[in-house]
Amino acid sequence: MPKPEAEVLRGTLDLMVLRILDTLGPLHGYGIARRLEEVAEGALSLNQGTLYPALLRLQHRGWIRAEWGISENNRRARYFSLTRTGQRQLVWEARNWHLISAIIDRLLAGTQ
Repeated sequence: MPKPEAEVLRGTLDLMVLRILDTLGPLHGYGIARRLEEVAEGALSLNQGTLYPALLRLQHRGWIRAEWGISENNRRARYFSLTRTGQRQLVWEARNWHLISAIIDRLLAGTQ
């Protein structure tokens, strides 16, 4: 039976993009989307209407920067990379995620 596709929870896409850029370094949008899908093992797929507005928002906040470069297909592409502010935000976002997911885990387990 195929895995159901997961819905990206509000706010989690920022964390995922920041982490991918922190781990892999500069990537173009297509590379970021493919990495997310790879890590999700097919349970998540992103379209340009989801990812690119998020990249613009992160850039506007100063968490990532974009520079033009040449892709592996020899095409012009915007490469996104993490800024120092983005590195600090990643730490905050990860801590917040762990806190919230622990609360959800406790609720689902029925413990308090």
